[in-house]
Order: sequence, then structure tokens, then C-alpha cells
Amino acid sequence: MTLPEPSGGTPREAPPLLSDTHVHLNLDRFANDREAVIRRARDAGVRLLVNVGFDLETSRESIALAERSESIYASVGLHPHDSAKLDDALLEEFERLAAHPMVVAIGETGLDYYRDLSPRDEQRRAFREQIRLANRLDLPLIVHSRDAKDERGRALADVLAIVDEEEGGAAGGVMHCFPGDVEHAKAVVERGFHVGIGGPVTYSARGRLFGVVTEVPVNRLLLETDAPWLPPVPHRGERNEPAHVALVAARIAEIREMTVADLARVTIGNAIKLFRITGGSAPSVAYEMRGNLYLNITNRCTNECYFCVRYESDTLWGYNLRLDREPTVDEILEAVGDPTRHREIVFCGYGEPTVRLDVVLAVGERLRALGGRVRLDTNGHGSLIWSRNVVPELARAVDAVSVSLNAADAATYESICGPKFGAATFDHVVAFVRQCVKAHVPVTVSAVDVPEVDLGEVRALARELDVPLRVRGSGAPRRRRA
Repeated sequence: MTLPEPSGGTPREAPPLLSDTHVHLNLDRFANDREAVIRRARDAGVRLLVNVGFDLETSRESIALAERSESIYASVGLHPHDSAKLDDALLEEFERLAAHPMVVAIGETGLDYYRDLSPRDEQRRAFREQIRLANRLDLPLIVHSRDAKDERGRALADVLAIVDEEEGGAAGGVMHCFPGDVEHAKAVVERGFHVGIGGPVTYSARGRLFGVVTEVPVNRLLLETDAPWLPPVPHRGERNEPAHVALVAARIAEIREMTVADLARVTIGNAIKLFRITGGSAPSVAYEMRGNLYLNITNRCTNECYFCVRYESDTLWGYNLRLDREPTVDEILEAVGDPTRHREIVFCGYGEPTVRLDVVLAVGERLRALGGRVRLDTNGHGSLIWSRNVVPELARAVDAVSVSLNAADAATYESICGPKFGAATFDHVVAFVRQCVKAHVPVTVSAVDVPEVDLGEVRALARELDVPLRVRGSGAPRRRRA
């Protein structure tokens, strides 16, 4: 499955690349203008839609719709309203349908104690069966939860209990139309799920979803409409449609104090990763985030940090950063264009930039000459890689350096970062920071917030070095090395 390229215009002219991860375009409410609705979504920048099945008929219709459009994918499953209908034959048919190449998830499944259209024990049974199906097929779940409280009134309690009790939990997924508060969202994220946010986020200025959107890691947010239902403001009372996901994105971006383009890009990247959809674009040498332009010049690295995002996906913020070859100096400069259009040009991709020190020096000096501000994000191994103090050379090519310190001692650093140069690496990283300070190169150190790292001790080391510390959140970490 591949993601289609955007049609028409240059990247700067095109709308933000949006995703709608929960839509029901197969329903009769779209019968008279379905193709027009899809075109409007495309014109609004929606490049990925998941049409969600909730019974056998709608699952088949979702697949048929996905077969007709390059931008639409399908899910198959049984809604809790019809849980009592799930027998072995129907489950086998869902398994057969799930083998279709356009099917990316199991669901919409879950629990609905609001309408109680199926007995609750049947809902729980059907939910378990579909979790097991998703586990067998290694597909994510699309989970519906409405008023699924336990006897103590705790929202989402029954849903999370079932996920926890099933062997293997679940293959991840999304809690659709998120029904809980911040604490529930944290519990969902801890279990490897994403949080689906739609039109209701626009209904109040600082309601329940304001806190959820503020606190949930951005790499766990997904955009959705649930069209034809739950239209955002100002379309309440109307039929919802995928183009309105732009309004959802705008509200979330406002809450998180991000640009819409950045929010759209990271959420479509989340969807691509979760649903395992291959990015349609070529590998990115230069990619924009938060007003900066980042340069992805190599995928080689002298660390193997277990928490590194490059082990999780080829994509970051919707960009494909898995290079098929390393770009030349001229190709990098062409990708940058006018460096003054950006706040900073940052050497930071899916590898350690100083592995290609000659390129960093040549590109950095040229960009500074053109009026650009240049920063190097590095693991601090440059002097180890080249067996000399490279800081004086870097001082001519960059305006600032950010060093991934990541620990306060050599043992922790070696444990979590797996440096190619072994146990002595940490001391060299600290020496690199000192050399930057001595050379009057503005330097910041950073550390990832993971359980093994004592951030208090890292702060103390940063004070000793007389440099600022930035604490970074980790993505979903891969399994630790043995």
C-alpha cells in the first residue's frame, strides 16, 4: 500500500497534508455526491482516509471504496451494537476480508454501554475475539468506547481491562472519538494506542479535550471526522465530511501552539506509521518543522540509542527520512534554496552529521555566507570519528551546536546509546562540549526522558559544564537490546 503524491502546485502552494483516520463514506448519506466529497477532501489536502467498517456489509463496502480510490484505505470489523451477531463464521469472514491489501485495521470494535444494543457480556466477548483477530493478523485496532465504565464509574476501565487481559494485549491502534480525560489518555498511550480527535475538540474553548490535546504526545495524536457525524464548528447540525478535518487540525494546532502545517504533517506521519502505509514521496534531504529547515545528509550513526525514532519508522512528521543514497553538497544546497527564509538551518536527520564532516563544513560555510543561521545537532562523536579536535573547523561552519548528552555517567550512556567507540565515548562527548565552550561556539546539551536517566544528575552536569540543558521526550521506544 502506498500513499499517493499530492496533485498540483509546488510544496509551498499546496495545502497541509491532512489525514482522516475515521470516516464512513460508504453510507447512504453520501450516495448523491460521494465523488464530490472525495474531491473536496483532496482539494483540502486530505491525502489519507481510512473508511471504517462496522459490520459485514460496511466492511465489504469499505474495501470496494478503497479499491476505487488511491487515497482511501479500509478497516473491517463489528461494532459493539451488533456484538451478539459475531459467530465463528462471521469471524472467519472478517479474517478473510482482512487479507485484502487495502485493509489496514480491525474495527470499529469495542464497547458501548450508552445504547446497550447488545448485552454487555456479548460486547465484551466480541471485543476480545476481534483483539485476538488483530493480534493474529498483526493489524492495529480501531476502538469505539462509549460510557464503557466499570462498576466504580471509571471511564474506559472495561476497555482497558480487556486489552490488558488478552495475551499480547493488542497490536496497537486508536481510541476513536476519544471519550476520556488526560489520565485516561495517558493510560491509553501507555498501552501503545493513539488518541483519535475529531470535531468535538472545536465545541468548547477549554473543555475535556483541551487537556487531552495539550498533554498527549504529538506522536500519538490522530485526526478524524467520523463523517457523516460529529461535524466541527461552524458546521454543527450539518452532515460532516472529510474536508472538515482541516478545522479539527486548525483547532489542535491552536491549542498546541503549532503551525497547522506542522500538526498536519506529524499526524499524517502517525497514521502512515500506525497503518503501515508506505510514504509516496522520495526521501527528504531537507524538511521543515517549526520554522526551521533540517538537513538529512546521512543515515549512518555511531550510536545505537534504543529510543531513537529511526528504529520505529522511515517517516518523521510525515517526511520520508530513509535515504537511498547520501546527497552531494550541490544537492543539499539546492534543497535549501534561500537560507534566509528559515529561522535556522539544522544538520539533523536519521544519522550523525559529522560522519560527513567535509559536507557539514562545505554546506555550513556556504549557507552562512548567504546569510543563513546554521546549527549542528550531533552526538558529539566528531572528534572521535576523525581522530582530531574538529571544533575549530566547525566554528567556521555553524552558529550553534546541540549535543545529545543523554546521561550523566559513562555506564548509563553506554547502556542506552550503544556507542560504536565503547565505554570511553561518554568522556569524549563531555570533552567535545568543553571544547565548544572554549571555542566560544554556543552549545546546548540535551537528554531524553527515559527511565534509565537521572535527569537531576544530567542537570547538575550541564551546570558544571556551564551550558543549557534541553530535555527531549522519547517516542515509543523499541525493545531494549539484550
